[in-house]
Amino acid sequence: MQAMKTNYKLSGTPNSPVIVLSNSLGSRYSMWDDLVPLLLPYFRVLQYDTRGHGESDKPDGPYTIDALGRDVIDLMDQLEIDKAYYCGLSIGGLIGQWLGIHHGERFYKIALSNTAAKIGERQSWLDRVELLRAQGMQAISEATMEKWFSSRFKEESPKKYRHFREMFLAADVQGYRGCCQAVAGADFSADIARVDVPALVIAGDEDPVTTVMHAQFLVEHIPDAQLLVINGRHLLSAESPQLYAEGLIDFFIGSSPYERGMHVRRCVLGEAHVEQSLRRATSFNEDFQDLVAYVPWGRIWSRPGLDKHQRSLITLSMMIALNRAEEFKMHVKAALNNGVSTDELKELILQASIYCGFPAALDAFRNAEATVREYLGEESAS
Repeated sequence: MQAMKTNYKLSGTPNSPVIVLSNSLGSRYSMWDDLVPLLLPYFRVLQYDTRGHGESDKPDGPYTIDALGRDVIDLMDQLEIDKAYYCGLSIGGLIGQWLGIHHGERFYKIALSNTAAKIGERQSWLDRVELLRAQGMQAISEATMEKWFSSRFKEESPKKYRHFREMFLAADVQGYRGCCQAVAGADFSADIARVDVPALVIAGDEDPVTTVMHAQFLVEHIPDAQLLVINGRHLLSAESPQLYAEGLIDFFIGSSPYERGMHVRRCVLGEAHVEQSLRRATSFNEDFQDLVAYVPWGRIWSRPGLDKHQRSLITLSMMIALNRAEEFKMHVKAALNNGVSTDELKELILQASIYCGFPAALDAFRNAEATVREYLGEESAS
């Protein structure tokens, strides 16, 4: 049997943990685009088109949630991702429940957004399949937009609203129908207690499809779960990306600048370096160690305005200018963790030679070359 081709986009620096984003019925992976810059300081972000959607394969239906869940595991295996965070919205939330039941060991934590153990009635989904067969996506586009977004969002963000409407109208009818049949056949009411991974259940207080009551059922039956309610309707990630991202980061990483800073610090500098620094902490310098986690890592490196790759290049430039050799060597390793190439390092030092002077550049080349050799030796050893 030919393998299913899943269209995906993987963004972010290689030393960060992966978060998998699973989209709503009738959308493409671009539905998460407003969220991605807010998540990149903490994660590599894996967006993908669900089977039957976007540029992913569209085999003949009907589909099942089992098959859609296996597509996620197959994609993770293909990309050599052993373990990840996961956030799925609507049908993506059903997929997340299946993953939590059958493959909880592959995930640190999961978020189940705007979903339910059973979404709607089976016959209503099958009726929708027949309506789409006869009339296409146009037949349900206005009703879907009404469910997806509040009237406030439509008035305040008309361009974005039109974008999502056009996305929905462009959806492949056969693929959409196949996923409707998957939703029709999904009911985790009796199995949801088998989810063995911590879960955040996200609900929109105006969502007419998957209500707060549906979310509360999940929280009551999943052994380790908590509820987050955000103002909005069904496509919360698009309607309130800032609040949505904050909720995910709070749950996955932590709510305090210290927790977030330590996470980013470990991603950029590496677990071994951070643990060594913590072991060296004394009663004399422990307040400074807290300050380092709180301010540069928790307040600056975690900002979405620049990605970690860019911040590494800027930091290295400053270390050359200030002649801070030890910090420079530490941040060469950090830059390599952040995906900076040796060619980029070379070009940066050449550029610095003009503005910081040739002696500074000579030291930088010497220190960078030694650090890269050490880093590559550590990488091959591990």
